[in-house]
Amino acid sequence: MQRRSLLSASLGLGALVGLAGVGVITDAHFFSGSKTHQALAGLRLYSSAALAFGTTVSIKVLHDDTQVAQAAVADALQQVQSVDALMSVYQEGSQVYQLNERGVLRDPDPHLLQVLAFSQQLSQRTAGAFDITVQPLWRVFSRAKAKATQPTLEEVAAAKALVNWQQLAFDSQQVLLQREGMAITLNGVAQGYAVDLALDALRRHGVQHALLDTGEFGAIGSKAQGQPWRVGVAHPRQHDSLAATLPMDGRQVATSGDYETFFSPDFSRHHIFDPTTGESPPELASVTVVAPGGMLADGLSTALMVMGAEKALALAAQWHDVDAMLITKQGAILKTLNFPEFRST
Repeated sequence: MQRRSLLSASLGLGALVGLAGVGVITDAHFFSGSKTHQALAGLRLYSSAALAFGTTVSIKVLHDDTQVAQAAVADALQQVQSVDALMSVYQEGSQVYQLNERGVLRDPDPHLLQVLAFSQQLSQRTAGAFDITVQPLWRVFSRAKAKATQPTLEEVAAAKALVNWQQLAFDSQQVLLQREGMAITLNGVAQGYAVDLALDALRRHGVQHALLDTGEFGAIGSKAQGQPWRVGVAHPRQHDSLAATLPMDGRQVATSGDYETFFSPDFSRHHIFDPTTGESPPELASVTVVAPGGMLADGLSTALMVMGAEKALALAAQWHDVDAMLITKQGAILKTLNFPEFRST
């Protein structure tokens, strides 16, 4: 599941060591050189990483017990990888892959059903701006890109005709695509859902301070006394620059943008599609959402990209404990009133 990597950690914690299969490591120098903030008493940093969603997923945990920290991180990473294995559009063993191939899936996993139910609710709440059945559009544009060309108007129209979230039916016995040729993608929610499951796993092990990066960000507690975990939001047009630095305030963070996977050099055609036009939404270059859950932040970041600035800001303002930052293709930055942002003093 190739996925955007739009947020860069702005942590000051040093680099992670290793990938999947490498044990959890400690960093004895985690707090060395810090004059402003004191370490959380008796805690050490444990870091690990694994491969999932076509990228490197990383976890940082502060704990006083090596065995507990190792077990917690291993459990959290397993949760992330299990979501990828279940919901990937590329892995032949995933239930999403099987559904797209056959048009029907028997005995769906409860986690898949939970994500499908959330997706349908978000589609309804956003008047269809969020739609997991846009996969036919992705296929058309991907095939054209492989040939260094663009799809024809007829190809786009044919794919768009297969996009309709209301023609996806599911219950505990089966998932059904009601038209031949339909297909789904959960790339707009799966990584956020993985954040939620991984954070729950860390809490079950008693972890009180952690930062998780699956391509979306989740955090528990803080990284030092009086110092929250922080993440940086990549600027969509200024390479290696941050548009904002956010303190993790107990909510989760997700970003969608036009620049990670695109089909035209001017970013007018990219991996996010407007279900009503079959094309990519024209107004926004990126959307960052802060929300109480990872799946909500993930899904809303996609939906708000499709809706455009005016409708996006209006919807975010109506949603409890949700904030958003929008960056237009012209570089204008728009934020909800309470969007959190770290400013050095």
